[in-house]
Amino acid sequence: MPKTVADVMTRDPIIVRGETPLQEAIQILAEKRISGLPVVDDAGKLVGIISETDLMWQETGLTPPAYIMFLDSVIFLKNPAAYERDLHKALGQTVGEVMSNNPITTKSDQPLKEAAKIMSDRKVHRLPVLDTEGQVVGILTRGDIIRAMANDQN
Repeated sequence: MPKTVADVMTRDPIIVRGETPLQEAIQILAEKRISGLPVVDDAGKLVGIISETDLMWQETGLTPPAYIMFLDSVIFLKNPAAYERDLHKALGQTVGEVMSNNPITTKSDQPLKEAAKIMSDRKVHRLPVLDTEGQVVGILTRGDIIRAMANDQN
């Protein structure tokens, strides 16, 4: 019988809220040695995910977008809206200001092969696992899949 996401996911993952201070989320990630956390609203519904990638903006800083001056006008060579978004992330103080919105998710009854393909195709490291109400019931990571593969070998 093919494995499902429920067979290998981490159940009851640590979650944070949008108003959680960024330093608190950083501490959780470091202490628990995990690379991402689901972010939920007051009703417990998934609203985003915060990962190491989101936090890198805090340390790396930003380079303003390239521009040229032409007849007293500024012409940006890259989209200035992207710079504004990245600047907001770099200066964020709460999880909600830094998190990635609209994360890719899965259901616990999804075949593991399909979830692994989604992760590979979309280049994501984790999939929050939602129940029918949109509540986070688990998280599937690349590490969970690798451990399942190792267990199959034994």
